[in-house]
Formats: sequence, C-alpha cells, structure tokens
Amino acid sequence: MIRSRSQISPGLIEERVHSYTLPVIAGGVIVAILYLGRVFFITAITAVIIALILEPFVGLLARLRVPRSIATFIVGAVALLVLYFAGLAAYNQLSSLVNDAPEFQQRLGLLITGITDKIQEIEDKTAHMLVPVRKPAQPVDPPPAAPPKQQKRVRKTAEPPAPVPALPGAIQEVRIHDDRNPIGDYIYERLGTVYEFILMVSFVPFLVYFMLSWRDHIYRSFLRFFEGPDRLAAARSMEGVAEMARAFVVGNFIIGVLLAVLSWIGFAIIRIPYPFLVGTLSGTLSLVPYIGLPLALVPPIMAALAGGSPSSVGLFAFLIVLILHLTAMNVFYPKLVGARVHLNPLVVTFSLMFWGFLWGAAGLLIAIPITAGIKAVCDNVTGLRPWGRFLGD
Repeated sequence: MIRSRSQISPGLIEERVHSYTLPVIAGGVIVAILYLGRVFFITAITAVIIALILEPFVGLLARLRVPRSIATFIVGAVALLVLYFAGLAAYNQLSSLVNDAPEFQQRLGLLITGITDKIQEIEDKTAHMLVPVRKPAQPVDPPPAAPPKQQKRVRKTAEPPAPVPALPGAIQEVRIHDDRNPIGDYIYERLGTVYEFILMVSFVPFLVYFMLSWRDHIYRSFLRFFEGPDRLAAARSMEGVAEMARAFVVGNFIIGVLLAVLSWIGFAIIRIPYPFLVGTLSGTLSLVPYIGLPLALVPPIMAALAGGSPSSVGLFAFLIVLILHLTAMNVFYPKLVGARVHLNPLVVTFSLMFWGFLWGAAGLLIAIPITAGIKAVCDNVTGLRPWGRFLGD
C-alpha cells in the first residue's frame, strides 16, 4: 500500500533526512581533505607507483635468495643510474636546443606570419564575396563659413580655462606610481608551493625503499586489523588492488618505454631534430587518455617545422606517430592493461574530470588507477558489490 505524504510521520521524515545528510557531509569532508592535502597524497601515490614498477625486479632477486632489503637497494641504485643517464641525454639535447632557440624562433615566427597572412587573405576574399559593394556616398557641400565676429566668439569660448591655484593648506591629489613587477609577484607567491613540492619529492626515495623492503611486514600487519570473514575480504581486496595497479602501472610503463624507443628510432631515421627528446615526449604523451594521439603529434611536428625540415618529414612523422599509437592502443594495451582494468567509458571520463579538478595534471595521470583500485575494493566487499558492478564495463 502506498502512503501519502500526509500519512508519513515526522520522525520517519527526520530519519530519512539524517540518513542522506550524513553521507553528503562525509563526502564533502573527504573532498576537502583530498584537495587541501593534495601534495601529500600525490607524493604518496607517486611512491606507490614507483614501488609497483620496481617490485617485479625486487621479487626476482628475492627468489634468487637475495635478502629483500639488499635486493631493494640494488634495484633502486640501478633505477637511479638509468634515470641519471636518461636525464644526462635529455640535458645535452636541451642545451643544444637552447643554443638553436633563436633560429627556431625565427623560423616559427615566419611560419606563423605566413599562416596568419593566408587566413587574413581568405577572410578578405570571403567578405568581398558575401558583402555587397556599396556605392560611394555623394559629396556633401561644406556649411557656409561663419562671420568673423562669430568665429572670434567661438575661439574665446573654446579656450581652456586657466588652472585654479591651490589654496594654502588644501589637500592635493597625489598619484603614486606602482613599480611592482607582476612576474616577480607571481614567482614570490609560488615559492611556497615549490618549497612544498621539493620537500615532498625528497621523501619519495625513502618511501619507495621502505615500501619494497617492508612489503611482507606491512601486508601481515594490515590484515591483523580484521577478524574472520572481514580478514578474508581485506586480503582479497588488497590482492585485487595490487594486481590491478601492477597491471596498469607496469603495463603503461612498458608501453611508454616501447613507444619512446620506437619513436626515437623513427624520428632519427627521418632526421627530425633532437630525436631522443622529441621521441620521449611523443611516446609519453601518447598514453594520455582520449587526447593522446593529438598530443603525441605536437612535439615531432613542431620540431620538424622549427628545424626547417621539408614538408615530407612532417608527413612521415605524422604516419610514425599514428601507426605506433594505433598499434599500442589496439594490440599491447588490451593485453597488458585492459585485461585487468575493467572500467566503463563513462566512469573513466568522470574520474578524469574529478581527479583533474582536484589535483590538476597529476590527477589526470593517476585518475584511472585510483578509480580501478576503488572498483577492486568494491568487488571484494559484499556490501559494495553493486557499486563495483556500476563502475565496471
């Protein structure tokens, strides 16, 4: 039997209001904490991602009877050496790019000027075709000259009034010239954020080391917070999150390295300037969801145009990026990542919007693994399984 609004008791209405109010308040508090502590959370998640990338190598050494702490140190040292040599190569190419910057800037300026002139020419032709030609206006006879006395009277009234001398003791207007530099003010305002960023980045190596070396201890200690069936659900949730995150992070890392290396080789063959730097940028940007292909095209096309390469080089660069992107997204991505990360496109889009709004560019990069981790938890907790089906594909 359906009750009318008049038959519902005030206590029931108040209970329903409370049942909806508390989750809304809790959600608002969580969003505020995530936004205010974004530097801390981004640092922690970055350390987790790096630890997941290095975990297979540490596990391999651990299976060879190497103590886990020593294996973590060896893998971390090798990873730092790889980053050092990659950074050194990028620095050398950036130094050459700085030296050639005036020439590149001049070529880009000429190119932009030519494109602007073409666009203006097309607009003028379109306006000439659409707007009808108007007949020239008939000349209008000038009004008769005023008599000399009237001209003299007009001159007298048109003369500006004489300045009024300031009275003694009167308050005069003083204009203060603002000598502040907007660039300097912006840098000064951002110094605090940069300091926080550098401070948090300095903790990343220590976090990665302890996450890898103390992994088993952390896992067992975390499960002790639960009892009975809850412990089994927590263990399955952790395994699901770890499997999903490892598949996503390691899979994207392998695909990104493969795209960067192949792009580097392809750009070197067609003689694009600075192929290592351009190939690394193009391969990394190709992994951005939805807009990866147009972003990956920007570095090689700009390098080819600024370097004075013929138009055929730009066409070959476009074909290389297109083939590599389509191959990676349709062959490698489904096997390495898509088999374990089951999210429907609508949820992926909303997650990118939400985490991008909270954490900016960093949120866009880690939005999918965070959402997939939430789905893995929902799939293994009985009360949250409807949400897991809602997030899934």
